[in-house]
Amino acid sequence: MGWLILSIMSTLTFIVMGLDKWKARRGKYRIPENKLFTMAVFGGAPGGVAGMAAFRHKTKKKKFLFLFPFLMILEIGLLFFLEWPL
Repeated sequence: MGWLILSIMSTLTFIVMGLDKWKARRGKYRIPENKLFTMAVFGGAPGGVAGMAAFRHKTKKKKFLFLFPFLMILEIGLLFFLEWPL
């Protein structure tokens, strides 16, 4: 079940990162950074990291550059720990 949640949240975060980049290029209302961080905290960090790379979005902001990968490692590690049969 954890993998499903991580997959869904990551996909949503990836899409939202792309949407925010699209809006940024067009000078439209942007998605607040705290919303992106909230999505990352609740399982979307892998998608956020993928979105940063795919769209070249938020790559100059240090808090994104360090926190998203950290959260991704934490989420995947925690998922392995909780779901891997011992």
